[in-house]
Amino acid sequence: MREEIIVSGRNNPLIDPHLEIWEWQIPSYLFLGGLAAGILFFASLYTLMKKEKQYKTAVEIAPLITPFLLVLGLFFLFLDLKHQLYFWRLYLTIKLESPMSWGAWVLMVITPLSFIWSAIHIESVFPKWDWKFDIVKEIIVFFRKYKTEMAWVMVVSSVILGIYTGILLSAFNARPLWNTSILGPLFLTSGLSTGAAAIILMSKSHTERLALAKIDLILIAVEIFFIIHMFMGFRASTQVQIEASNLFLGGEFTAVFWIFVMGLGLVIPAILEIMELKNKKVPYMVAPILVIVGGLIFRFIMVHAGQISRWLY
Repeated sequence: MREEIIVSGRNNPLIDPHLEIWEWQIPSYLFLGGLAAGILFFASLYTLMKKEKQYKTAVEIAPLITPFLLVLGLFFLFLDLKHQLYFWRLYLTIKLESPMSWGAWVLMVITPLSFIWSAIHIESVFPKWDWKFDIVKEIIVFFRKYKTEMAWVMVVSSVILGIYTGILLSAFNARPLWNTSILGPLFLTSGLSTGAAAIILMSKSHTERLALAKIDLILIAVEIFFIIHMFMGFRASTQVQIEASNLFLGGEFTAVFWIFVMGLGLVIPAILEIMELKNKKVPYMVAPILVIVGGLIFRFIMVHAGQISRWLY
């Protein structure tokens, strides 16, 4: 039997302090945004490094899916809005202290960029592609002249988008599980990892896959470090954050987190990628698929567990 001393005077079940209003739309949006950010980051990075030919999938092919990822993510976000007809009010002001304001504006920048980036490369990927209209062809030629400048804007905005998906949660100080500054870097690293995994899945070049596998291996190691650091911070913090961490250390999310996120989503892919780098015969598609699925499950767990965590002391 568990005994709790309520000192706040507020304990209305399902009203306060328990809050669970974010359903599948938000974690899906966070996942798609992080995945798109990861793909666009590598596309712009290799462009700036003048390695478009060596990393054709990263620069030209994989970014073709990012407009669909971003539009689908925005659609999920729109479904979650309470007052859907007034979403445009986000763009009437800029609040530097608001993560949602940052997110709204960076999406306004990176979404059109993803369309333009795809448009200037689609003829290289599909040689028979025809834009039909001369004015469209002229616009494409115009943007190709500024490909490097676009890459600089895209590499910065993709990092902001990736880190924003975590800061969006950490800004909610009333949720102890989210109340940590590590979420921003953690979600950025996870987004880059899933982006690298998506490129590996789509690439037919063994050299490119190995190069991205090395990067993904480093990102997985960093992600594991951030997760461990996050729990260490919780265990050394206040009682409410200790109890929030207990959701993953013996609580209801323990099995799904340690099996599907840490185990199948991070550790197993890392082992498979190490084996592949040592020229062991392993199916190259298994590791990136596990990384992507693990990244999706991680966001669902963090969103739902964070809403369960609460202040009672």
